Amino acid sequence: MSLQIFWFGMLGVLLTGYAVLDGFDLGVGVLHLFARGDKERRVLLNSIGPLWDGNEVWLVTFGGALFAAFPRAYATALSGFYLPIVVMLACLIGRAVSIEFRSKREHPTWRAYWDVSFALSSGLGVFVMGALVGHVVRGVPLDEDGEYAGSLASFFHPYPLLVGALAVAASAMHGAAYLGLKTQGELFARVRAWQWRSFFVFLALYLVVTALTVASVPHALANFRRLPLAWVVVGLNALALANVPRAIHHGRPGWAFLSTAALVCALTFLVGMALFPNILFDPWHPERSLTATTAASSESTLRLMRVIALAGTPFIATYTGIVYWVFRGKTKLDSFSY
Repeated sequence: MSLQIFWFGMLGVLLTGYAVLDGFDLGVGVLHLFARGDKERRVLLNSIGPLWDGNEVWLVTFGGALFAAFPRAYATALSGFYLPIVVMLACLIGRAVSIEFRSKREHPTWRAYWDVSFALSSGLGVFVMGALVGHVVRGVPLDEDGEYAGSLASFFHPYPLLVGALAVAASAMHGAAYLGLKTQGELFARVRAWQWRSFFVFLALYLVVTALTVASVPHALANFRRLPLAWVVVGLNALALANVPRAIHHGRPGWAFLSTAALVCALTFLVGMALFPNILFDPWHPERSLTATTAASSESTLRLMRVIALAGTPFIATYTGIVYWVFRGKTKLDSFSY
């Protein structure tokens, strides 16, 4: 395996980790305003309270790995997507501030303001992330030097917007599945209703985006023709999708959450398959595309980074596992809660 392919795959692993872990707590934010009353909203906040900041480590690590392994792609992406990335970061900051500030005062107006801030920051943040992914999958115009040659208007093409909407629906579905593990009583009954609604919204958008991808993004299927074995993941994706309503219907929240997590993993894999070996693909001038080879750092840099990654990743995974084990079970409010 070449070092460039290793780091392309490593970026996929980091992005998948972020999508699965931060995906559900962003989804809890998307659903936040559907909770009734202050107590239910506090339960939602405390269900992700010990986890959300650790989950974002995966995004930070992804950005650092992209910068070190593929600096040309990093520079082009950040300069070309500057405004959407700033909006995304502002949303992540806004939701963090909302979580920490909401319960500092008991005044209803104060808490209502931060509730709205938390929900809007979560929803808009996921939407922008999804739209960025959709924009990259559709293809980005590059000049002869590999610099971004598009305009802000290209972000408002229907395809990136639909992928952004799909990301919000997927996050809400994943968050609702997670809340099935953390809630009880009347709130749990409402969460089951959220699970069904978010699933059907996701399913509708999933079918639309899939059809639009096949019809208007032909290069997204090129790797499936070269590597037919990849269709196995498509089949697993379909099975995970079918198992979500089955698990909800039978009242098995653990299986519902595992199914939505598997679905998120499969979707991230499909994004990687649509791009490989490109990181930024220009469908109008394919020779200008930034690939895992042309955008990579030197061999010595990639080799040193691989040693660090192989040594450090088990620690990150172990830490994540311990935190989730310690804070397992139903969410209960106490004097230390948000």
